[in-house]
Amino acid sequence: MKNFFIPALFASLACSIFFTGCEEKTPPGQMSEAGLTKPDYGGFASQVKYGEHLVTICGCNDCHTPKKMGEHGPEPDLSLMLSGHPSQVPCPDVDRKVMAQKGVICTNDLTAWVGPWGVSYTANLTPDATGIGGWDDETFMTAIKTGKYKGMESSRDLLPPMPWQQYKNMSDNELKAIFAYLKSIPAIKNMVPAPQAPALAMK
Repeated sequence: MKNFFIPALFASLACSIFFTGCEEKTPPGQMSEAGLTKPDYGGFASQVKYGEHLVTICGCNDCHTPKKMGEHGPEPDLSLMLSGHPSQVPCPDVDRKVMAQKGVICTNDLTAWVGPWGVSYTANLTPDATGIGGWDDETFMTAIKTGKYKGMESSRDLLPPMPWQQYKNMSDNELKAIFAYLKSIPAIKNMVPAPQAPALAMK
């Protein structure tokens, strides 16, 4: 038994040395694959795909994409995806003072809204110069987290129905993913009209 134990011990040590020597060496100055920190894309293959998912589930197309009639009624016109209120479409023809006192009305494609705050038009979110073409991710995060127009802290507040008060709770990773997706979509030239003042403040 003793004679068998000694050769077995040496064989075990030899195997250990052999397999240790065969392990793949990590080049100096590089982290091994196991040590790399993978980006957090919410389980999606890329930041852009993660952003597309977030834009979809957050309902951004509901207001920022003009509509067309489809088989089941109004549906987003993806040829104008996220381009905001069409510049050639006029403000809803309603008594704005009545709307300010009694409720809210919007166009049938949900891109223009009339209420106590005045008239607001949904923004162009495409990477055109008339949209977010000149923005960076810090600008975008400032706009969402502080509710300021064009991400400038000295500018006016974002107007209803933009629910930035909810979206501001998104993480930086989520907001950066949304911005990456918005920068990847087709740029559409569309200069959205400026908002109009509250009717009750008008003479």
